[in-house]
Amino acid sequence: MERAVLSCLTGSALWRVAALGIVLLGFAADSSIPVTAGAGSLEARRQPMKFGWVACDPDCGGWISAVGIVTVDTPKAFDDFARDRQLRGATVVLDSSGGSVNDAIALGRRWRALGLATTVGISVSAASQLGNRPRIEPAAYCESMCAFLLLSGQTRYVPEGARVRVHQIWMGDRAEDARAASYTAQDMSIVERDIGRLAKFTFDMGGTGDLLSIALSVPPWEDLHELTRQELRDSNLITTQLLADLLPGLGSAPAKAVASAAPKPAQDRFTPQPAAATKTAEALPTGGTAAAQLGH
Repeated sequence: MERAVLSCLTGSALWRVAALGIVLLGFAADSSIPVTAGAGSLEARRQPMKFGWVACDPDCGGWISAVGIVTVDTPKAFDDFARDRQLRGATVVLDSSGGSVNDAIALGRRWRALGLATTVGISVSAASQLGNRPRIEPAAYCESMCAFLLLSGQTRYVPEGARVRVHQIWMGDRAEDARAASYTAQDMSIVERDIGRLAKFTFDMGGTGDLLSIALSVPPWEDLHELTRQELRDSNLITTQLLADLLPGLGSAPAKAVASAAPKPAQDRFTPQPAAATKTAEALPTGGTAAAQLGH
């Protein structure tokens, strides 16, 4: 049976799809996610997704950090993480460049079943009178399939300053010179199939056709499209203007962001290990500036 996977990285990927991602600095009390900044956080986004619990007692309880790209192993990794924890109604703070379409859809459905909330941000440790306490910084990226993970939240918050960017499905192994490549009827059939799967997921999660329409209009040789605040609302990626609706202990006002001065983050090559006779589809931000940064 063929299996389609969408990812937001370059490499031996086969497809690219509309999606979102974020840059989250991993402050996790009980995981291997590093507490780093700058280049360290970008490096974490290039790795397979890891989950950690960020303790924020007694005011806000805590949240789930999800750092990295979605691979075929990610749904199981989340199940393992969740097994001994009471996560119903918790909040996920994403730091992801996207990843496998089918596995992101599977993961998103798990999150919705748990009633999780989602947001975009960077988890950092902050000094206070009570010692070092975590906080969420909004200057982050959300790209490729991360958009649909964001959409899977029961409640969804995107702070000002977070950059949500989307693009189109394409064959990843030909994305570096997409206009000159050859495509078969089977290739097109798989693309159509995955668009259908992604569209159903989008509507099941309460999203609108705006997200798909915008993403699928951006070809692989162009820069990813950064959604405006109006587009975020039209896509239903935002359901609240208050971070406090997700994490009451972090304040009642919308978080104020400091826009990142960093350029469009370059994506390293990531090659998931495919199953035998498996077709994969990946969402790859390889066009425009990103391709230039990678030396393509």
